[in-house]
Amino acid sequence: MDRHYGMDWLRIGAFALLIFYHIGMFFVPWGWHVKTAHPLEWVTVPMLASNAWRLPLLFLVSGYASAAMLEKGNGLGKGGGLGRFLGSRSARLLIPLVFAAIVIIPVQPWIELQFKHGYTAGFWHFWAHNYFRFGKLDGIVMPTWQHLWFVVYLWVYTLALVLLLAVTPRRLREWLTRIADRVFAGPGVLLVPIALFLVHLGLSWPGQEETHALVDDGMAHRIYFSVFLFGVFLRNAPLTWEAVRRWWKAAAIAALAGFAVVAAVDLSLLDPILPGAAPQHVLFEVARIFQGWGTIVALIGIADRWWNRDHPLRAMLTEAVFPFYIIHQTIIVVTGWYLLPLALPALAEFAILLPATVIGCWLFYWIGRRIVPLRPLIGLRLASPQRSAKAAAQPPGVP
Repeated sequence: MDRHYGMDWLRIGAFALLIFYHIGMFFVPWGWHVKTAHPLEWVTVPMLASNAWRLPLLFLVSGYASAAMLEKGNGLGKGGGLGRFLGSRSARLLIPLVFAAIVIIPVQPWIELQFKHGYTAGFWHFWAHNYFRFGKLDGIVMPTWQHLWFVVYLWVYTLALVLLLAVTPRRLREWLTRIADRVFAGPGVLLVPIALFLVHLGLSWPGQEETHALVDDGMAHRIYFSVFLFGVFLRNAPLTWEAVRRWWKAAAIAALAGFAVVAAVDLSLLDPILPGAAPQHVLFEVARIFQGWGTIVALIGIADRWWNRDHPLRAMLTEAVFPFYIIHQTIIVVTGWYLLPLALPALAEFAILLPATVIGCWLFYWIGRRIVPLRPLIGLRLASPQRSAKAAAQPPGVP
């Protein structure tokens, strides 16, 4: 399959949405590192509009990108190619992860300790004496990867993919791919995943939640590794692509109907996690499944129909999304923390948070990509900016 620019744009859009979502976490009543003085109940509705599908979509497009990279390096058929692929992905993911955990992330738990637990020591004292405790302080595990749990999971899934490809004969892989392509053909692209998600819901019932701690997060792995593999499979699945092109409108209707139910339950002020609200809980979770997978199929169909074309900005944006992802949450948490004493209205806080985050992300990327030794630390290839721009036109792979 040739390069699919629509999947590039979908990946760029998914990470842009992530930034908006984490800005929203400052305002929504749900727990987070730091919150506005008066959280807004109504913000839960737009947050729930993407809550069911934003993370599965990220893993799906990452799986698709991984398959594209493997094809480019002939890794699907050669052991040496698999080794090079794993080495490249490990460097691109693990070096920024370690750098961020040491340098970029520590300010987040420091602010959370001040905001929630009355911690009074300064940041440098915290970093030198408390952050590298390899244990808990007031229930917060440190050191931590915070929002970069996604990078950890993506690296583990990449390792698992390489092992699966290494031990599975090519003919068996091709046969399994053809079988899966028939299963997901036609309405199967909607019905089969939804049925599997319903099984997952039953296995997770009641009240099991994601931990993002890797070793005790089976619930999350069932979803995220599955959609990662679906993204890998989608790279060479012509019948499934035809099904997406035919059924994405029906998927969009299912997504809208599911979200309508989710919003209705939320606005009814019936907390879906309360034991006394079990019927609402079931309705809420089932509706989220239809909303989530319906949205993903619809977005892939839209990307295929209208976004499958190149643009001069695409290469740069493709390269920039990983540095943006690394730094964005730290900027949001720090900016939000220093906004609190000003006691501004929520709209004014948002009007400051959004441009501060975007500008901060651009500066982090712009400076880091021009200083060659910094490039691997922010997830870029160790190359000059000119070579980097050329490399960004190749199949995307971060993260």
